[in-house]
Amino acid sequence: MMSLLLSFYCWGAVGVIACSTLFFAFFGVEHWKILTIIWALIPLYNTWNFRSCPIERLVEDGKSMRVRQLLSLPLFWLIILLMICSGASEATMAQWASAFTESALGVSKTVGDLAGPGLFAMFMGLSRMLYGKFSEKLNLTQAMLICGAMCACCYLLASLSASPILGLTGCALCGFAVGILWPGSISISSQKFPRGGTAMFAFLALAGDLGATVSPAMVGNLAELAGGDLKTGLLAAAAFPAILTLGLLILKRKVYGSRIASDACIRNADPTNGGSLSNA
Repeated sequence: MMSLLLSFYCWGAVGVIACSTLFFAFFGVEHWKILTIIWALIPLYNTWNFRSCPIERLVEDGKSMRVRQLLSLPLFWLIILLMICSGASEATMAQWASAFTESALGVSKTVGDLAGPGLFAMFMGLSRMLYGKFSEKLNLTQAMLICGAMCACCYLLASLSASPILGLTGCALCGFAVGILWPGSISISSQKFPRGGTAMFAFLALAGDLGATVSPAMVGNLAELAGGDLKTGLLAAAAFPAILTLGLLILKRKVYGSRIASDACIRNADPTNGGSLSNA
């Protein structure tokens, strides 16, 4: 459900990109301030929605984990790392896709916006909808592992390929790869820390936004140092999905190891196996 919910973020992005592109095509980029005022109506409308919608408590009063408890858990810091890398992997390609498409294909801004961030957002929304539909048949950690590795490959394809079409393909498929990384990291944290409460989700959002801020800025600075070569920055950004994949491998190993220990404890405590509670 988390993945399906966040897919609407993608469709909102597709709508904004399409409508903004049409506005610029008819009225010109110089009137961007007018478009900004028009888009400002949406958060104003949401202000009314937030005033009227019910806010449910995630955990009953007095039963949620304290901030100090959360921050003392190594597993929580591992999930924070996953969120940082998820935000970085998603935002970097989303923010630089238009400029990358324009420079790689030599097309106009209109085509660059539609073919770059437009395709990226569409594939990301498709990924989240598909996972929302088939999630009961899939292992979340395993699916994120595959997507993390695929995301790293897409960054490498976009940055190292000499073919503009292959570079654009890497950019678009990156959207499909990153689709479940952000909602998946949130879902894993909910499974591991059911009493995490609002503080946990606040830290997760902060971590995701940190990655979404640092990585695109890093790509821009590296591209500038390389004489405007955006591929150099995107090549460096491939480190984030690679680190995420490594983090998921560590998480999977920790979970698998704890399950083995738990099963051994149960077997030792089972009288039919000759064990006892004292042995456990």
